[in-house]
Amino acid sequence: MKISAIEIRIGNVILHEGKLWVAVKTEHTQPGKGGAYMQVELKNLIDGTKLNERFRSAENVERVHLDQMPFQYLYADGDDLVFMDQNTFDQMNVSKNFVGDAAAYLQDNMIVELCMYEGTPISVKLPDTVTLAIAEADPVVKGQTATSSFKPAILENGVKIMVPPHIESGTRVVVRTADGTYVERAKD
Repeated sequence: MKISAIEIRIGNVILHEGKLWVAVKTEHTQPGKGGAYMQVELKNLIDGTKLNERFRSAENVERVHLDQMPFQYLYADGDDLVFMDQNTFDQMNVSKNFVGDAAAYLQDNMIVELCMYEGTPISVKLPDTVTLAIAEADPVVKGQTATSSFKPAILENGVKIMVPPHIESGTRVVVRTADGTYVERAKD
Protein backbone atom coordinates (compact mmCIF):
# COMPACT_ATOMS: atom_id res chain seq x y z
CA MET A 1 0.00 0.00 0.00
CA LYS A 2 1.44 3.36 -1.04
CA ILE A 3 1.50 6.12 1.57
CA SER A 4 2.84 9.65 1.53
CA ALA A 5 6.28 10.05 3.10
CA ILE A 6 4.86 12.41 5.75
CA GLU A 7 2.57 9.57 6.95
CA ILE A 8 5.54 7.38 8.02
CA ARG A 9 5.30 6.66 11.75
CA ILE A 10 7.61 4.85 14.17
CA GLY A 11 7.09 1.11 13.83
CA ASN A 12 5.86 1.26 10.21
CA VAL A 13 7.47 -1.31 7.91
CA ILE A 14 8.29 -0.02 4.43
CA LEU A 15 9.81 -1.45 1.27
CA HIS A 16 12.74 0.78 0.27
CA GLU A 17 15.47 -0.04 -2.26
CA GLY A 18 14.12 -3.59 -2.50
CA LYS A 19 14.54 -4.30 1.24
CA LEU A 20 12.26 -4.31 4.28
CA TRP A 21 12.88 -1.51 6.78
CA VAL A 22 11.17 -0.50 10.03
CA ALA A 23 10.96 3.19 10.97
CA VAL A 24 12.83 3.70 14.24
CA LYS A 25 12.78 7.50 14.40
CA THR A 26 10.93 10.11 12.33
CA GLU A 27 11.17 13.89 12.12
CA HIS A 28 9.09 16.15 9.88
CA THR A 29 11.08 19.24 8.87
CA GLN A 30 9.77 22.33 7.12
CA PRO A 31 12.73 24.60 6.38
CA GLY A 32 12.18 28.28 5.58
CA LYS A 33 13.70 27.77 2.15
CA GLY A 34 12.84 24.76 -0.02
CA GLY A 35 10.24 22.03 0.38
CA ALA A 36 9.26 20.11 3.49
CA TYR A 37 10.75 16.67 4.05
CA MET A 38 10.60 13.70 6.41
CA GLN A 39 13.88 12.58 8.00
CA VAL A 40 13.52 8.87 8.85
CA GLU A 41 15.91 6.52 10.63
CA LEU A 42 15.33 3.03 9.24
CA LYS A 43 16.45 -0.37 10.53
CA ASN A 44 16.72 -3.33 8.16
CA LEU A 45 14.47 -6.16 9.34
CA ILE A 46 16.75 -8.87 7.96
CA ASP A 47 20.31 -7.87 8.91
CA GLY A 48 19.73 -5.03 11.42
CA THR A 49 21.70 -2.36 9.53
CA LYS A 50 20.56 1.24 9.97
CA LEU A 51 19.98 3.92 7.36
CA ASN A 52 19.05 7.60 7.61
CA GLU A 53 16.85 8.59 4.69
CA ARG A 54 15.31 11.91 3.69
CA PHE A 55 11.98 11.72 1.84
CA ARG A 56 10.41 14.76 0.17
CA SER A 57 6.85 15.34 1.40
CA ALA A 58 5.51 14.73 -2.11
CA GLU A 59 7.16 11.28 -2.33
CA ASN A 60 5.25 8.05 -1.84
CA VAL A 61 6.65 4.94 -0.14
CA GLU A 62 5.43 1.35 -0.09
CA ARG A 63 4.09 0.43 3.34
CA VAL A 64 4.26 -3.32 3.97
CA HIS A 65 1.74 -5.36 5.92
CA LEU A 66 3.27 -8.19 7.93
CA ASP A 67 1.21 -11.22 8.88
CA GLN A 68 1.53 -12.11 12.56
CA MET A 69 0.75 -15.77 13.05
CA PRO A 70 0.76 -18.02 16.13
CA PHE A 71 3.28 -20.86 15.99
CA GLN A 72 4.08 -23.54 18.57
CA TYR A 73 7.73 -24.29 19.35
CA LEU A 74 8.29 -28.04 19.03
CA TYR A 75 12.02 -28.85 19.31
CA ALA A 76 15.58 -28.00 18.30
CA ASP A 77 17.00 -29.88 15.32
CA GLY A 78 20.74 -29.15 15.13
CA ASP A 79 21.12 -25.46 14.26
CA ASP A 80 17.42 -25.16 13.45
CA LEU A 81 14.35 -24.66 15.60
CA VAL A 82 11.11 -26.36 14.52
CA PHE A 83 7.82 -24.47 14.84
CA MET A 84 4.29 -25.59 13.96
CA ASP A 85 1.65 -23.28 12.47
CA GLN A 86 -1.33 -23.29 14.85
CA ASN A 87 -3.82 -22.94 11.99
CA THR A 88 -2.53 -25.35 9.31
CA PHE A 89 -0.30 -27.59 11.48
CA ASP A 90 2.52 -27.19 8.91
CA GLN A 91 6.02 -27.31 10.39
CA MET A 92 8.66 -24.67 9.67
CA ASN A 93 12.39 -24.76 10.39
CA VAL A 94 14.01 -21.50 11.50
CA SER A 95 17.72 -20.97 12.20
CA LYS A 96 18.76 -20.48 15.86
CA ASN A 97 20.73 -17.40 14.70
CA PHE A 98 17.48 -15.92 13.37
CA VAL A 99 15.90 -16.11 16.84
CA GLY A 100 19.12 -14.90 18.53
CA ASP A 101 19.68 -14.86 22.29
CA ALA A 102 15.94 -15.27 22.91
CA ALA A 103 16.25 -18.93 21.78
CA ALA A 104 17.49 -19.78 25.29
CA TYR A 105 14.02 -18.95 26.65
CA LEU A 106 12.09 -21.22 24.26
CA GLN A 107 10.24 -23.99 26.08
CA ASP A 108 8.56 -27.07 24.62
CA ASN A 109 5.06 -26.31 23.29
CA MET A 110 5.50 -22.53 23.86
CA ILE A 111 3.27 -20.39 21.63
CA VAL A 112 5.23 -17.63 19.85
CA GLU A 113 4.27 -15.10 17.19
CA LEU A 114 6.07 -15.22 13.83
CA CYS A 115 5.92 -12.10 11.68
CA MET A 116 5.75 -13.20 8.06
CA TYR A 117 6.19 -11.32 4.79
CA GLU A 118 5.01 -13.22 1.71
CA GLY A 119 5.47 -16.54 3.53
CA THR A 120 9.00 -15.74 4.78
CA PRO A 121 9.57 -15.32 8.52
CA ILE A 122 10.90 -11.86 9.44
CA SER A 123 10.93 -12.02 13.25
CA VAL A 124 9.93 -14.19 16.22
CA LYS A 125 8.17 -12.68 19.25
CA LEU A 126 8.28 -14.71 22.46
CA PRO A 127 5.92 -14.18 25.40
CA ASP A 128 6.97 -11.20 27.56
CA THR A 129 7.95 -13.45 30.49
CA VAL A 130 8.81 -17.09 31.18
CA THR A 131 9.01 -19.08 34.42
CA LEU A 132 12.26 -20.97 35.04
CA ALA A 133 13.98 -22.64 37.99
CA ILE A 134 17.25 -21.40 39.49
CA ALA A 135 19.92 -24.08 38.96
CA GLU A 136 22.68 -22.36 40.95
CA ALA A 137 22.72 -19.43 43.35
CA ASP A 138 25.03 -18.29 46.10
CA PRO A 139 23.69 -19.10 49.59
CA VAL A 140 21.84 -16.46 51.58
CA VAL A 141 24.11 -14.47 53.88
CA LYS A 142 22.40 -13.44 57.13
CA GLY A 143 21.68 -9.72 57.18
CA GLN A 144 22.25 -9.32 53.43
CA THR A 145 18.51 -9.31 52.69
CA ALA A 146 18.14 -5.87 54.31
CA THR A 147 19.90 -4.19 51.38
CA SER A 148 18.64 -3.97 47.82
CA SER A 149 21.68 -5.73 46.36
CA PHE A 150 21.40 -8.51 43.81
CA LYS A 151 23.51 -11.65 43.44
CA PRO A 152 24.36 -13.73 40.35
CA ALA A 153 22.40 -16.92 39.64
CA ILE A 154 22.21 -19.45 36.81
CA LEU A 155 18.85 -20.53 35.38
CA GLU A 156 18.00 -24.10 34.37
CA ASN A 157 18.61 -23.10 30.72
CA GLY A 158 22.18 -21.97 31.54
CA VAL A 159 21.51 -18.22 31.33
CA LYS A 160 23.09 -16.05 34.04
CA ILE A 161 20.87 -13.43 35.70
CA MET A 162 20.93 -11.22 38.78
CA VAL A 163 18.41 -12.09 41.53
CA PRO A 164 17.57 -10.74 45.00
CA PRO A 165 19.57 -12.24 47.89
CA HIS A 166 16.65 -14.33 49.24
CA ILE A 167 16.41 -16.45 46.04
CA GLU A 168 17.95 -19.92 46.45
CA SER A 169 18.70 -22.85 44.13
CA GLY A 170 15.52 -24.64 43.05
CA THR A 171 13.34 -21.52 43.37
CA ARG A 172 11.14 -20.83 40.35
CA VAL A 173 11.34 -17.24 39.10
CA VAL A 174 9.72 -15.16 36.37
CA VAL A 175 12.20 -13.73 33.84
CA ARG A 176 11.63 -11.04 31.18
CA THR A 177 12.52 -12.55 27.76
CA ALA A 178 13.43 -9.23 26.12
CA ASP A 179 16.44 -8.52 28.35
CA GLY A 180 16.79 -11.54 30.67
CA THR A 181 16.03 -9.68 33.89
CA TYR A 182 14.45 -11.03 37.06
CA VAL A 183 10.81 -9.96 37.50
CA GLU A 184 9.52 -11.82 40.57
CA ARG A 185 9.38 -15.12 42.40
CA ALA A 186 6.96 -17.48 40.61
CA LYS A 187 3.62 -18.09 42.29
CA ASP A 188 3.44 -21.90 42.19
